[in-house]
Amino acid sequence: MPSAKRSHRVGIARLSPCCRIVLAVAVWALAACQSAAANDGIAARDERLRQRLSQGVLRWGGDAEGGAPYQLRDPHDPSRVIGFEVELADALAEVLAQRLKIPLMAEFVQYQWESLELGLLISKDYDCIISGFEVTPARRENMLFTRPYYTYAEQLVVRADDHHINSLEDCLDKAVGTLAGSSAERLLSARGVREIVAFDGQIEPYLDLELGRLDAVLLDSIIALYYASINPKLKYVGGVTDPGSYAIALRPDDVDLAQALDEALGVLIRDGRLRAIFLRWHVWNDQQSALATGEDRSAQLAGLGFTSDGAPAADVADITPADAVDIHIIASSAQLWTIRQYAPLLLKAAGMTLLLTVCSMAAAVCLALPICLARLYGPAPLRWAALVYVEFFRGIPLLLLLFVLYFGFSGFDVQMSAIATAIVGFGLNYAAYEAEIYRSSILAIPVGQWEAGQALGMTHATTFRRIILPQALQTALGPMTNDFVALFKDTSLVSVIAVRELTKEYLILSRSSLKFLELGLLTAALYLCMSVPLGYLSRYLESRFKAGR
Repeated sequence: MPSAKRSHRVGIARLSPCCRIVLAVAVWALAACQSAAANDGIAARDERLRQRLSQGVLRWGGDAEGGAPYQLRDPHDPSRVIGFEVELADALAEVLAQRLKIPLMAEFVQYQWESLELGLLISKDYDCIISGFEVTPARRENMLFTRPYYTYAEQLVVRADDHHINSLEDCLDKAVGTLAGSSAERLLSARGVREIVAFDGQIEPYLDLELGRLDAVLLDSIIALYYASINPKLKYVGGVTDPGSYAIALRPDDVDLAQALDEALGVLIRDGRLRAIFLRWHVWNDQQSALATGEDRSAQLAGLGFTSDGAPAADVADITPADAVDIHIIASSAQLWTIRQYAPLLLKAAGMTLLLTVCSMAAAVCLALPICLARLYGPAPLRWAALVYVEFFRGIPLLLLLFVLYFGFSGFDVQMSAIATAIVGFGLNYAAYEAEIYRSSILAIPVGQWEAGQALGMTHATTFRRIILPQALQTALGPMTNDFVALFKDTSLVSVIAVRELTKEYLILSRSSLKFLELGLLTAALYLCMSVPLGYLSRYLESRFKAGR
């Protein structure tokens, strides 16, 4: 190979000066053309992004129920969502706005954590996911990821008085809590831990550990920082292990936005803004040197607070900013929040619950009577169709129905809002139950009532409308009221399709403040205020029916 290079240099040296100049000009022209083509490609990409983001909003999905330091409610204003990823999204929008020369802001879209991938890929409710989303091989098959924006590791936590567990190897026959679907859960399974207790939230494992229901908890180190390090009843054991990274997830075909976000992350790393966010939220550590990649690695390392060889430039304790977030932020929320602050949020969510319940029940009542009449008096095909409807919708879980309606039909270009989907789903499901209530109530009317109507010269339809149906409705009123009350509680399922009703709001607020009891009592009171009056209304209508007979 060296001899080939020498031959190449000798060959060039033998060229005449004129030929050398021509060759140099040709090389320069080729490089200029390549650079111009690249610049044209970037300009075309930026123009496509300008058109796409012309509304001035970059929508990103997350779950404020997740808690600190990702996304949580502000201790000073529970209507606001804060967190290090909220600040990251705002900074990315600012960089994109400067590059594209358009006004742009980041908009947080509340979504159930387990449904974030569906909301991005199927219903397309937002442009990207920024929610402690771990980069895994399985996810790479379905989604496009940017460069990592944070490097995490797993941390094992036990009770302070436990001297038997010193590492993950000591947990093989213990009950270990973790977050469902997380890398920590996969790690526990791979290590052969026999009893893995997976939770939907990141707070509950530490609460159960403190109460003695678990032997240990394994979660990401920055979660342990906010929920375990400040708790004197808990302690870290072993060092951090199995590092991984968080990155922004996008749809597979969203290459333009992925490239732009990659470049924006590079800007935030080089100018130190990303590190400033980490320092504000106490999540900066030596592992973040892994974020520096590419040709400008030295500049990125400097922006992250490292020397050129990757060593920390200063101790974290010496560079904590004056505006750093209180590490006891959850306790601060518990102290600062009063009923005057969080009651309006619960009342607003209760309004959504009431809207869903009333509209869904109205839809169910309207559907139920034709289905009931088809079963009782329709021709054979119609009777069989009505029977299939009733058995089908009574036999499938409501949660499955909501998933299919919202995510399943998106592939057929059938787009409905989450609220409309919830109303349709509940209406279809409850119509099956109401139809059976009507049918049994009609069959309970004595045959003599039909004969009396015929004796008065009424047609079959008139007898049904003026004599049978009013009496059947009186009989059905009690079971219908029970279904109405049950529907109030079933609306809690709609959080999986991005509707924030009363139960979801309670979970978000309680996990941001640990005021489970206080907020729970108020939430229960709101449910009672909505459902108890239905009992009084039912009894009033029953008495009116009896008085009119």
